Amino acid sequence: MRIRATVAAVSGALALSALAVPAAHATGDSGTPYTLNASFSNVTIAKAIKVGTTNEVSASYSYTLTHGSDVNIAASDFYSDAYLYKGSYDTPTAELYGDNPATCTATSATTATCKGTVDIYPADGDLKNAWAGSWGVAAEAVAFNGQNQDNPADMSKVGYKDQSGLGSTLVQRYSQLTVNAGPEPVGKGKTLTVTGKLSRANWEDHAYHGYASQPVKLQFRKSGTTTYTTVKTVSTDSYGNLKTTTTANYDGYWRFSFAGTSTTPSVSAAGDYVDVQ
Repeated sequence: MRIRATVAAVSGALALSALAVPAAHATGDSGTPYTLNASFSNVTIAKAIKVGTTNEVSASYSYTLTHGSDVNIAASDFYSDAYLYKGSYDTPTAELYGDNPATCTATSATTATCKGTVDIYPADGDLKNAWAGSWGVAAEAVAFNGQNQDNPADMSKVGYKDQSGLGSTLVQRYSQLTVNAGPEPVGKGKTLTVTGKLSRANWEDHAYHGYASQPVKLQFRKSGTTTYTTVKTVSTDSYGNLKTTTTANYDGYWRFSFAGTSTTPSVSAAGDYVDVQ
């Protein structure tokens, strides 16, 4: 699924990938790559990546690649990309890459703007629920310099550089929220019952399940206006269900609104119109 041109090391157990190379590399002998004269900066990526149960999600990124005059970024065997890692960079819990390397466009003799995507396939098991939340951003570049990418004869001619701590993003379990207010119509000053459910994607069984014990705002928008006002805050039960009562005084729209957490994005239900007679 992801392009990973793996290179077997000439000596030792070291292995490289054009798109996923381990974080630390020695230098100085025929069995190890040299440190490529390159660095990465100005990384941009979405603050949050919302991932559901089945659909592929692609998050665009860009960064500045600065390199030495000896690095030919236009070579067919030069690759660079940005990727995400969960937990410690040296011993990550998980990593997320793009299907293709970044496209780097020179802006000077020694700088380039690189653009690409991180591609996530929840239906293929790319994610576990425990991995929701903050991920670090890293970037890398490899120059094979004419060596066979599948089996380089001289690893010391292959250059590699990686850099962590370039930013962060949230990878979140997509959320859904429903609302139903009744009875409809309702008498002025009478009790209105509002129900709904807050659920979020489960990346392991590929279904949506209720999000328990979460504060959710009940909001009202009077007919003819554009702004919702919070009436009260209620909590979801152990199944993610919501139920509360309020007094109906005006025609208008009722909805639930969830502020979100680091693992689950904010979401508001579509307003349910109630006619007050």
